Amino acid sequence: MSQTRIVEVRAGVLKKNDELARALRTRFEDAGVFVVNLVSSPGTGKTQLLERTLTELSAAGQRCAALVGDLETDNDARRLARSGVPVRQINTHGRCHLEAEMIGDFLGEWDLGALDVLFIENVGNLVCPASYDLGEALRVALLSVTEGEDKPQKYPTMFNSADVALITKIDLAEACEFDRGAAHAAIHDVRPGMTILELSAKRGTGMAEWHQLLADRRDTWRKANHK
Repeated sequence: MSQTRIVEVRAGVLKKNDELARALRTRFEDAGVFVVNLVSSPGTGKTQLLERTLTELSAAGQRCAALVGDLETDNDARRLARSGVPVRQINTHGRCHLEAEMIGDFLGEWDLGALDVLFIENVGNLVCPASYDLGEALRVALLSVTEGEDKPQKYPTMFNSADVALITKIDLAEACEFDRGAAHAAIHDVRPGMTILELSAKRGTGMAEWHQLLADRRDTWRKANHK
């Protein structure tokens, strides 16, 4: 009986989240803001990638903002604020993921129509965030070369729910004896045909391709939504 009750509660939570996520997606579409949800385990370099991305897109005239999820502290938000774009920290206080309700609450009075791209840096976790739609247009899963090539096969739900995979810290690949071919094969085993980019936010490797992917996906999204 207790197991049945747990399943019922979880189903109810996810149903509520999906309803709120649909409302958020409509809100984002109406405002014309492209929302990107970055998901990964801790230590893949999400914050470093996002800081560089925000800085470079802002310099290129893109109007960006970010919501940052962590259990505690505002360390990442303060770091991302160095890019000069609006940033808000969401502390989950023990929850291992962000939920649609949190996103709605922390958007506050932001004028979404004044933004081109909103990034959401999810809590570092490869399990729970996979189940929670945040109304995003693009979900990007990060895999660091320091984690091992088989991580997608160990956490298939996360990579299967993503639209794009980024292999990060590629400048450390040789030192880590990282097998690129095996990593690509593991990702495609879980999500056949998924787009994969290799990059290093520290060195700048692959950043141009990352920006082009964002631009292309945003253009496709805008055409689909007649924005």
